[in-house]
Amino acid sequence: MDLQLRDLKYFEAVAMAGSMAKAGKLLGRTQPALTRSIERLEQVFDSPLFEPSGPGIRLTPVGDAVLARARQYRVSAHDAAPESSDFSVAHSGHVRIGCGPIAAHEMMPQLCGLLLAQMKRVTVQITVGASLDLCEQLRAGELDLVLGLLPEAGDELACHPLIDDVVVVAASANHPLFELRKLTMASLLAYPWVLPGPSNRGRVWLDAAFERRGLPRPTVQVEANSIPMLPRLIARTQMLSFVSRHTMGRGRRRSVKEVPLAETTLSRQLGVSHRRAGNLSPVSERLLALLQTNAAALLEQLR
Repeated sequence: MDLQLRDLKYFEAVAMAGSMAKAGKLLGRTQPALTRSIERLEQVFDSPLFEPSGPGIRLTPVGDAVLARARQYRVSAHDAAPESSDFSVAHSGHVRIGCGPIAAHEMMPQLCGLLLAQMKRVTVQITVGASLDLCEQLRAGELDLVLGLLPEAGDELACHPLIDDVVVVAASANHPLFELRKLTMASLLAYPWVLPGPSNRGRVWLDAAFERRGLPRPTVQVEANSIPMLPRLIARTQMLSFVSRHTMGRGRRRSVKEVPLAETTLSRQLGVSHRRAGNLSPVSERLLALLQTNAAALLEQLR
């Protein structure tokens, strides 16, 4: 008997809940349905996976081993056997893509329009979040593609660079910094900052840039993980921020300016990633091709 993606999903849910009843409520499934899934898995592994424990159940030693590999089994099965409808019907399928807030707000509407014009019956799931979190979901098989900052080299993910991105210090157009005869990194520390959370890759780089030069980190007065909000937060204040030139975007050039300082200018790449193992479904391949062809033009619209 072959492994089924649904059975692995139900098994993980029951293992985490420690109870068929609790897992059934979380999944919206009946206990008999979950029991049948567990029984099918027990036939595959030729061993019980759960045993009674007080009012609930617990994993057997074999169940423990299966749980440790369940995610890998599920991801491998998903990659090796995409939905048959993806192959039998050229214009149908499902794709799960993760992206950052800028891409979600500015690129995905146009990108979805291009995809739906070519594959009219596809369904799309868009998850918005930080690149590091999205890449973890990608590795776990919860996403098919991630559009955003490329992960570090040597990763198990296949990465396709799409466009260069530059992150700079930004301030309101009438900020006192622009009146200085000589601008230094120390000059930037005289003002409060609005930055994303401390785990944000751009903020980590910025903090390290100050520390390498023996300077304290910027003083954060406002912390906001809504990246598109940052230019608006500094437009009418004396706070500084660290944002992508794409984030500064069109229509804001008169109110927000780049603070030209090489030491606080970060060059990086935006791209699309997917798991190396397994095969992309036809709809994922089409979306990847659309990104490779149109990403630069879509981002250029933000200027």
